[in-house]
Amino acid sequence: MAVQIVFNRYEKKYLLDDDTYKKFKSELDNYMTEDEYGLHTIRNIYFDTEDNELIRTSIEKPKYKEKFRIRCYGEPKEQGKYFLEIKKKYNGLVNKRRMVLPIEEALNYIEKGITPETKGQIFNEIDYFLGHYNLYPKRYIAYDRLAMFGNEDPNFRVTFDINIRSRVDNLTLDWDNDNEYLLSAGYHLMEVKISDAMPLWFARLLSKYEIYDTSFSKYGNFYKRQLAEEKRAQ
Repeated sequence: MAVQIVFNRYEKKYLLDDDTYKKFKSELDNYMTEDEYGLHTIRNIYFDTEDNELIRTSIEKPKYKEKFRIRCYGEPKEQGKYFLEIKKKYNGLVNKRRMVLPIEEALNYIEKGITPETKGQIFNEIDYFLGHYNLYPKRYIAYDRLAMFGNEDPNFRVTFDINIRSRVDNLTLDWDNDNEYLLSAGYHLMEVKISDAMPLWFARLLSKYEIYDTSFSKYGNFYKRQLAEEKRAQ
């Protein structure tokens, strides 16, 4: 049976070197709790048009942008799930439309166009999105993530990503090798997910350690690197 989920929240991103991460994380532990998965791997395949329209639009930083990806947590297992997700962003507000399917159903739909047994509004949106843009698998991106939630407000979440890696061939979630890496060793990408307002204590910690938000897209940065490599090869 398909599960359909909607998220609406603001997301801010920060780059931390290893020394800042260790100090900041030690104080964060007083206010937040690591989720039950600990450090875990997230694997994604991003879809785009033949001429990369979605990511080209995204890196121009418009008020509105959107993308589509499939995702799994950890290594795919026979009875596991894939997450099909449209991610939209308008004026900083992120909206995620997610459908959770058994792996076999997800692959039958993505690769063969076989409609899942259970449909719904989000499936209809995904189906239209894929057809409207004529999307293809274009890039694999994975990373290792530590996620935390607020002790007073569980909807306030902070994640730390390391080993951000990618490739443009062998686009399957079953394989996590032969990748290139985005960040230098020791750097952490912190993402803050806010449904309401940022807690005052968190804002004070950011100020204490002089941590400032940055515009950072995993897909966008890999794509810009790809363009630079193609230009050098000409």
